Amino acid sequence: MSYKSKDRRTGNLFTEIMPFGGKLNSENRWMKLHDLIPWEEMENIYKKYFSELGRPGKDSQLINGLMIVKHQTVLSDKEVVEYFLENPYVQYFCGYDQFVSEKEIDSSTLTRMRKRLGVEYFKKFEEEILNLLKERKIIKDGEQQIDATVYPSNVTYPTDTGVIERVRVWLVERIGEIEKKLKVKERVRTYCRKARGVYLDFQKKRKKKAKEVERAKKQLLQYVRRNIEQLKKLFERACDFADGESIKIKEKLKDAETIYRQQLEMLKKKVHSIENRIVSFHRPNVRPIVRGKSGKEVEFGPKASVSLVDGYLFLDKFSNDAYNEGTVLSESLKLHEGRFGKKPKTVITDKIYGSLANREMLKEEGIKAALVPLGRKSGSEASKKLWKWIKQKQKKRSEIEGFIGVSKVHYGLERLVYKNEELNIRLGLIAMNLSTALARI
Repeated sequence: MSYKSKDRRTGNLFTEIMPFGGKLNSENRWMKLHDLIPWEEMENIYKKYFSELGRPGKDSQLINGLMIVKHQTVLSDKEVVEYFLENPYVQYFCGYDQFVSEKEIDSSTLTRMRKRLGVEYFKKFEEEILNLLKERKIIKDGEQQIDATVYPSNVTYPTDTGVIERVRVWLVERIGEIEKKLKVKERVRTYCRKARGVYLDFQKKRKKKAKEVERAKKQLLQYVRRNIEQLKKLFERACDFADGESIKIKEKLKDAETIYRQQLEMLKKKVHSIENRIVSFHRPNVRPIVRGKSGKEVEFGPKASVSLVDGYLFLDKFSNDAYNEGTVLSESLKLHEGRFGKKPKTVITDKIYGSLANREMLKEEGIKAALVPLGRKSGSEASKKLWKWIKQKQKKRSEIEGFIGVSKVHYGLERLVYKNEELNIRLGLIAMNLSTALARI
C-alpha cells in the first residue's frame, strides 16, 4: 500500500446544511482542537509507514483525526464513522473543506491502521502535540506527580471452568470448519452436547462445593484433551487452508494447549494459581494483578505507571505483569527530562517510592520529594516546616488519582477494547490531554 496526500477539496457545501449562513462556529470544540494538532509534521511521519507502490492509503489527517474523535466521544469504530458523516465540524477537524455524505472510510480501516501504525507512531504523535503545546505555552514544566494503576482489559471475570469451556468451544468450532473444507463424510465425535451439558449443569448450581468444582474441571479437561488431538489430526490433512488462517489457528492452538496443561497441573496439585497463568483464552496476555484495593482486590489488565504534570497525564511504563512501582521512579524522571528538557524540581509520590535507593537518587539529583523522612521526628522549626510541606503535597497527591479516574470514565480506558492495549491507553491519554489544552485556550 502506498501513501498519497489527498487533494484538498475546495468549495463549500456547508451552506446547504448550516442554519447560520454556511459558516462554522469558530468556538466549536472541533474547530479549536484543529489548531492544537501539528497536522503537517504528522503527515511527514505518517507517509513513512507506506510504500511507493499499491493502492494509496487513507489521508493522515483523516486517520489521526478519527482516532482522536473516537476517544473524545468514547464511540465504537462503527459509530465514529457515522458521527463523521453526520457532523461538519468533525469533517473540518479531519481535514475536509467540503461536506461529504458518502462513506469515506470503513470502520475496519481504523482497526487495520491502528495495527499498521502501532505504538511507536502514536508515541511520536504524542511528542509532536507536546512540542506544539510547549511552543504555545499551554503546558509548563512543573512538579511531577507519579502513581500506578491497572487499566481493566475487556475480559469477563475469569473462572477455571469458564476458561476451559471457552477453549473447548473454540476447538469444536475449528474442527467443524476444517471438516467442511475437507468435505469429510464421517465427522469426528466431539461430544459437544455432553460437554456443554456438564458446564451448564455446573453453572446452574448457586453454591458450588470444592468437590463439584474439581469434578466439573476434570470432566471438561477430558473433552478438551480429546478435541485438541482431533484438531491436530484434522489440521495435518487440511492443506488448502490459507497461510494466514493456518498461522492464526496454530497460535491459538498453542494457547489452548498451555491452558490445558496449566489447569491439569492445578487440578492435580489442588492449587488455585500457577506461574504465568492464562486467565483469558481470547486475551492470553492478561494476568491477574493483586493490588488490594477496596472492592477490587484482584484486577485483570495491564499495570501502568503514569505522571501528572501541569494537569497533563503521561504514560511512563506499561506492563502485563505485576511490578513494584517503586522501582520505576528513575525511569519516570528520565521520561520527564525527555519531555521538558530537565528533571522536575519536586516529585509527589506515595510511600512505596520511598526506598533508600530512591531517596539517595533523589538527593543526588537535587530533587525535592514529598516523602516522610526516615528516623525519629525532630521538634526543630526546620523539621516542623518540612512536615507541614510534606502534608500539603500529600494532600495534593489526590489530583493524579482523580485524573486517572477521568481517563477511565471519559476517554475510553475503563475497559481496554484494542488488542494492542498500550496503544489503547496512549490514544486515550492523548485525547484527554487535548481536552485539558482546549480548556486553557
